[in-house]
Amino acid sequence: MQSGAHFSLEDERSHGSESTGARLLLTGPYLVSTIGGVDRDLRSINGSVSTVDLSGVTEIDTVGAYVACSLAQKHGAEVVGADERASRLMKAVGPSAGGEANVRPERPVTLARVPETVGEGVFEFGGGIKGLIAFIGALMASFGTLILHPRRFRGKALVRQMELVGVASLPIVGLMSFLIGIVVAQQGAVQLRQFGAEIYTINLTGRLNLRELGVLMTAIMIAGRSGSAFAAQIGTMKLTEEVDAMRTIGISPMEALIVPRILAAFLMMPLLGFYAAVMAIIGGAFIADLTLGIPFLTFLARIQEVVPIYDLWVGLAKAPVFGLIVGIAGCYQGMQVKDNSEQVGLRTTKAVVQAIFMVIVLDAFFAVFFTKVGWA
Repeated sequence: MQSGAHFSLEDERSHGSESTGARLLLTGPYLVSTIGGVDRDLRSINGSVSTVDLSGVTEIDTVGAYVACSLAQKHGAEVVGADERASRLMKAVGPSAGGEANVRPERPVTLARVPETVGEGVFEFGGGIKGLIAFIGALMASFGTLILHPRRFRGKALVRQMELVGVASLPIVGLMSFLIGIVVAQQGAVQLRQFGAEIYTINLTGRLNLRELGVLMTAIMIAGRSGSAFAAQIGTMKLTEEVDAMRTIGISPMEALIVPRILAAFLMMPLLGFYAAVMAIIGGAFIADLTLGIPFLTFLARIQEVVPIYDLWVGLAKAPVFGLIVGIAGCYQGMQVKDNSEQVGLRTTKAVVQAIFMVIVLDAFFAVFFTKVGWA
């Protein structure tokens, strides 16, 4: 066990020189683990110190060297008795230490920086497209393998993911959809009242939620909730080398991790979309009963008369595609995690942004397509 660091103050006249101040003699090991006992006392020295003597120091590290330099600078004293190691450390941590390099690199001029950033973005986009195509190809190969060898399919993993994606999402999706239904009905009634057509609030609420908002808002919610979870879970497993360990023992990560998650999002999205549309209609009926004088049950009965059945099929047709997009975006970004934990956050953010962007783009495409085929 190391003994602690010590110090003493001696008059310079005891060493045969003219007294110009005290000599501060440091003894023992001056290490980060031993200096704590004397650090406060050293800082409280207020007298005149002309010399800091290190001849009694048995061991020293950068903390001890820094303390010695600080004492010498505070009292304007001279450091003596330092061996080669102590001198080198004091030179490294002393007030004269420092490099000539800039703290931050010089920023390139705008004319060079902008093309460089654009070029990097283009190459990153191209690499992302290539990686996504490879991922989809591996996913299709895994589906083909599972079709040929159905015993390899992990049914329990699928049920678990369906529970996480679907059942666990019911409260937040239901509440969100109920409130959206209230907003749509209330704002629609305000505008239709100008034309004396408040009764058409039922048409507006029913068609808009069954055809568009129910599925779209559910997809956005699932992208933020489950898509981000897919990316974070798989990314963490990549970072901790669990995915590599699975490959080592002969387990396909695509079959064990990716397929159940994508299938769960694909299967649960139509159910969640229909549930969201129903909750939105109930919200509209609730506010209509309170503010418009339309009875709750009359509102619901009228929905069956004014909303064509193909609006329901349009919403249900889009839902699996949106679920597929959310699942693929989350799992793909999770598999791209590497190097450090910061990648988990970055890839999770990318998964959510890309999923929401693609969902909105495809929703616009579906809107135009179904209008062209006469399902408007």
